[in-house]
Amino acid sequence: MAKFTTRLDNNFCFLSHNTSTSQSSILLNRTSRKNLQLQLSPSKHRFNFNVLCSIKEKENVKGEIEKVGGGASGGGLVNGVRVEELDRKTGLGRENASKEAGFDLVWPPWKNTPQRYKLIGTTSLAFVICNMDKVNLSVAIIPMSHQFGWNSSVAGVVQSSFFWGYALSQLPGGWLSKLFGGRKVLEIGVLAWSLATALVPVLAGFMPGLLLSRVLVGIGEGVSPSAATDLIARSIPLEERSRAVSFVFGGLSVGSVTGLLVAPTLIQNLGWESVFYLFGLLGIWWYLGFHFLGKGLASDAVEVEHVAPLQSANLHKSWNNSLEELVQTKTSWSNTQEELRASLKDVPWKAFFRRPAVWAMIYAHFCGSWGHYTCLSWLPTFFSEELNLNLREAAWVSILPPLASVFVTSIAAQFADNLIANGVETTTVRKICQAISFLSPATCMILSSLDLGLQPWEIVGFLSCGLALSSFALSGLYCTHQDISPEYASILLGITNTVGAVPGIVGVALTGFLLDSTHSWSMSLFAPSIFFYLTGTIVWLAFASSKPQSFSESD
Repeated sequence: MAKFTTRLDNNFCFLSHNTSTSQSSILLNRTSRKNLQLQLSPSKHRFNFNVLCSIKEKENVKGEIEKVGGGASGGGLVNGVRVEELDRKTGLGRENASKEAGFDLVWPPWKNTPQRYKLIGTTSLAFVICNMDKVNLSVAIIPMSHQFGWNSSVAGVVQSSFFWGYALSQLPGGWLSKLFGGRKVLEIGVLAWSLATALVPVLAGFMPGLLLSRVLVGIGEGVSPSAATDLIARSIPLEERSRAVSFVFGGLSVGSVTGLLVAPTLIQNLGWESVFYLFGLLGIWWYLGFHFLGKGLASDAVEVEHVAPLQSANLHKSWNNSLEELVQTKTSWSNTQEELRASLKDVPWKAFFRRPAVWAMIYAHFCGSWGHYTCLSWLPTFFSEELNLNLREAAWVSILPPLASVFVTSIAAQFADNLIANGVETTTVRKICQAISFLSPATCMILSSLDLGLQPWEIVGFLSCGLALSSFALSGLYCTHQDISPEYASILLGITNTVGAVPGIVGVALTGFLLDSTHSWSMSLFAPSIFFYLTGTIVWLAFASSKPQSFSESD
């Protein structure tokens, strides 16, 4: 932190700049009415800028300096005198009734932010990019289908290929997050899906290559939820957990809004290939920036330890602990295959599947994902055909559900945390939030499907409200993994998310097949989602629980 201070009195004027890691001094000494002396004594790690203005004669100041200069040593010296001693012995700011005026300049702005908030903020940004790379194909699929002559069934297969990789990486992502930590897994995941996104235009004309690139995008994004869950479970207390989960996973809604807002303009002006190149580049920038930020934090720690080695034993202990953690992290990455297999055996897999609460989480995740993924993939096409909108208009209308979700997410998180803080049982809070997230879109889809003579824009309004309220799941289902077992939260999410990815594979493709067969959006898109929303509500209310579980194999 930088501090600039000006102090005025009858004898001297100080202008000082301090940081926590550097110090230097400038003495501006008026030795006579005609002469002005300027001296600068920099040290390596601290910058302390002092200006001393005096109307006394040179002999008076010199005598004062000689008076206190004998024992001074170290950094921040002015004519051999430590600035702090000169302040104390000359009585600046006290005996001479000096005035002090100052301001603090904190740079970078996040310097004093708690570490857990930095992790949550960067993770949320990664999730913004995550959904930008997920929804770009739902917009680009329209011009790509025209260019390559794809029907709805082929387009459905192309869109569902993302979820093949997404499903495959869920359990490995949860296990790797528990073993190596969510932060490292998240970094690798972002880099992997960003590079694969940039490859889509190169491979688009070759169907196997296109499908493979989207599978790789799914694998990279598939490890991210478990990595984020691991970070939250390890670093966020229970009373802040709903807001942390909502903030991180709320980045998905922001990413959907951003992607659907930017993609049409890019496609119309630069071609559909541009969205994949630019969105992939954003992820690579995030990866590089995340490393730069991490190195900056480590560098600050080194400087503090170097400048003030005698400040306290606690700082030295903290730095030693950090070095030990770094060594442990490097060692963990060099584990043998035998050790990795042993870590897999330590996971109580059988105990997970003996708990009704886990099965409730699995089915609820499946049901919520069916409605979410099918709408995410097909709503732009639905709005384009049903409302006769062009590409840009259809994409902008598709922004409404995720845009509304951003606001609903913050309300839901505060609502859930307040209930818990006021003594409401955690299980009850999770059941209320998840019931809202299921029944709201089901009701709105029923109204949109029935022949009630609704105008197209009324249908858009109903669907937007229903899908926005489904964000209550972030304070329901998505918090339950951490509630019942912080230790195995990432693995539990890997299990439920694996099953939750199946609707992306089956549901998205099935919607295209049913659309070709029935030519009815109500039968192909809405009816299956309504069924799963209603049955998911029943199962969740009957069997869900947020009570901590031991998952001992002997139980």
